[in-house]
Amino acid sequence: MQEERYERWTLSNGIRCIHRDVNSPVAHLGFFVNMGSRDEVPEEHGLAHFVEHTVFKGTKHRKAYHVLSRMEDIGGELNAYTTKEETVIHATFLNQHYGRAIELFSDIVFNSTFPQKELEKEKSVIVDEINSYLDSPSDMIFDEFDELIFTDHPLGRSTLGTPESVYSFNAESVKSFLKRGYRTDQMVISTVGRVDLRKLKNMLERYFSVELQSSDRHVRQPFGGYQPKRVELDKSNYQTHLMMGTVAYQADHDDRIGLILLSNLLGGPGMNARLHMTLRERHGYTYNVETNYSTFSDTGLFSIYLGMDERFLNKCIDLTHKELRMLREKGLGTLQLHKAKQQILGQVAIGQEHNQSQMLGIGKSILAFDEVRTWKEIAEKIEALTSEQLLRIANEILNEKDFSYLIYNKK
Repeated sequence: MQEERYERWTLSNGIRCIHRDVNSPVAHLGFFVNMGSRDEVPEEHGLAHFVEHTVFKGTKHRKAYHVLSRMEDIGGELNAYTTKEETVIHATFLNQHYGRAIELFSDIVFNSTFPQKELEKEKSVIVDEINSYLDSPSDMIFDEFDELIFTDHPLGRSTLGTPESVYSFNAESVKSFLKRGYRTDQMVISTVGRVDLRKLKNMLERYFSVELQSSDRHVRQPFGGYQPKRVELDKSNYQTHLMMGTVAYQADHDDRIGLILLSNLLGGPGMNARLHMTLRERHGYTYNVETNYSTFSDTGLFSIYLGMDERFLNKCIDLTHKELRMLREKGLGTLQLHKAKQQILGQVAIGQEHNQSQMLGIGKSILAFDEVRTWKEIAEKIEALTSEQLLRIANEILNEKDFSYLIYNKK
């Protein structure tokens, strides 16, 4: 792969910046803030996501239409998303429009006015988004599984909120949330494109050197006390849906890379993943099967999702347990380990070929770890994994006796 070179610097107010120069006519810009749905108090459920929607609804200098048109008028794209621990605004545009994008981002971040009329309209949009989500059991089960794992903790709440909580928000609740968490030392600007570095630094300093007034830094409630649970619910579905899993390593844990490899081997996107081969190819029990490993600042979540005919539920559970047991009891052979490493190396490399994905990835990495690992460093970490290490990780995390289960039974 082409050698990765990043330029890093910090603005006068503490906002961290990272840029990678690439030979492309298209640029990508992202603004990240270390504030997500887990930072809400109970009555704010869904507020981080609500903020993500409503920052586009008008500023001191622009009405909502002019905010949305600013990038669209030059063929660009403007978007945003919210996770448990971060909120991100990002744009894609031609390189010659860097100044236009940076000025717009500054206006959105620092000057949004949250007019009540626009907030009321957006509430209906978000509630429709919630209802759309509830219409999809294969999506909804992921949120309800989070709630099962992280019981009575902010990590267990969905990012969307509920219709009741969304309708309760107003401009004051939005501004209170922003004041509590939108500190410049918790912000990152990430960019991938072709631009003169000195010009880029000057533009960012000009438009983002505002000093925000904020209270003391928000402290997240740590998660602890996990207890395995099994819940079965009757749903009006065509399929039976199953989630199983347990808490796992946090984002900065030394064994995170090893668990990523095991998750990929077990139920990653490859058609030769073990659960795919066993449940779908050999037995024809399921069409949808996948594993996921999500990391947070203080914990993580490993999960397996299956959708199947109700007749095959117990067979799918038994075969999944068998695959987990094999990973715990028998270390990977030399050839198996080599293939598993090559597969994930290829997936990581292909993912880094997409400049937008890379912009989002390096921004999140700076936000969470204050560093970016190059492709070479990532490859070295993967290549250093041993069969003994993976066997230990499998016994620590992939033990069904520690699993929780959420089942949507067909009525």
